[in-house]
Amino acid sequence: MSEHELYLLTSRRFLPLFITQFFGAFNDNLFKNAIAALITFKLASQLEFSSQLLVTAAGGIFILPFFLFSATAGQLAEIIEKSRLIQYTKILEISLAILGAIGFIFSNIWFLFAVLFLLGAQSTFFGPLKYSILPDHLREDELIGGNGLIGMGTFVSILIGTIAGNLLINVPYGEGIISIVMLSLAVAGWLASRFIPQSLPDSAGLKLNLNPVSETWRIIQHASKHRQVFVPMLAISWFWLVGATYLTQFFSFGKNIIGGNEQVVTLFLTSFTLGIAVGAMACNRLVKGVITAKYVPLGALGMTAFGIDLFLASHNMLPPSNQLMGAIEFLSSATYWRILADLTLFSICGGLYIVPLYSLIQNRSQKEHRSRNIACLNILNALFMVISAVVAFIMLDAGCNVPQIFLSLAIVNSLVAIGLYFYYRRQGNN
Repeated sequence: MSEHELYLLTSRRFLPLFITQFFGAFNDNLFKNAIAALITFKLASQLEFSSQLLVTAAGGIFILPFFLFSATAGQLAEIIEKSRLIQYTKILEISLAILGAIGFIFSNIWFLFAVLFLLGAQSTFFGPLKYSILPDHLREDELIGGNGLIGMGTFVSILIGTIAGNLLINVPYGEGIISIVMLSLAVAGWLASRFIPQSLPDSAGLKLNLNPVSETWRIIQHASKHRQVFVPMLAISWFWLVGATYLTQFFSFGKNIIGGNEQVVTLFLTSFTLGIAVGAMACNRLVKGVITAKYVPLGALGMTAFGIDLFLASHNMLPPSNQLMGAIEFLSSATYWRILADLTLFSICGGLYIVPLYSLIQNRSQKEHRSRNIACLNILNALFMVISAVVAFIMLDAGCNVPQIFLSLAIVNSLVAIGLYFYYRRQGNN
């Protein structure tokens, strides 16, 4: 970790925002995965719809607000002082934690779905704020380090929240424990947000357009006219398509290809998430604080190389036996270590790939349009994640297995790496 990053973790310019973001991402994933586990393991026999269908619907319900409200969120982030708006979103999170507790008390899945939708909306309004406020408080040479820390914190909180949601819901009084944790962290996040320094509105005179369709089209059109901003947006959204596919398919990959139980799947999730965090933190050391795309194509190329090797290491495995192996048995085989290494190195390359792209968007955006650009990015991310789910469904329905899906992604990703290399070579790595 570099000197700048160590300093940022002790600075009021950054630490309150980091804490606020960390607790928020944790709560989102704790709640979302607790609902999925509740449906799968406790309520499946009581529901008129299949548990698999409802779990899939839960993921869609959380993403839907990013399509509906991102354009409005981007506008508000331009009009209202950012630190105050962040505080409003955290007060909303406290209210939703209380509503979530009520849903858990009555085990009402439809009420919980409504809360999940509102929690997705709250995240939608927070999204443009957390990235657009960074350039207001950090120097240009601190921006890569700040984004690396935010990326590291986000992925670690996602991992912990995901594991906690799956585990806590199955212990005695799990719903109550989850409710207390959510409310406590929402309050802690609000308290931290009160220490975020003020950031004056970038476009205080902007007229608010509440039509989500026309405003969404408008901000996408505006971003598409600025290639130095739009190309990084598309590159980031491609990463989320790949990452969402991996994270979604880990369960099937771990059980049906590897023959592992939930411990092995948790091991995959842990190595993948921590790898991205390591790559995000290592990025600033490589570029020494300079905002550059120099290592973006290299990161993409690394993702392709380790994605292909993951296919080679797993596609000819014998069908798993009826007895699923745990983490200890998995780690006792060199073959499985190769798979774990591929996943970890793939995600480290992903961290190196994605952090500079966020910094490029922040640094190259017009100040008065920065928040709306981040909102545009969130819309594209959500769209690409939906595409990832549709493509994976089509490939599986056509008879492809998970390693073949990973190989297909690696091949397409090689084209992305080549395209980014030549694009940024023409731009002088800027």
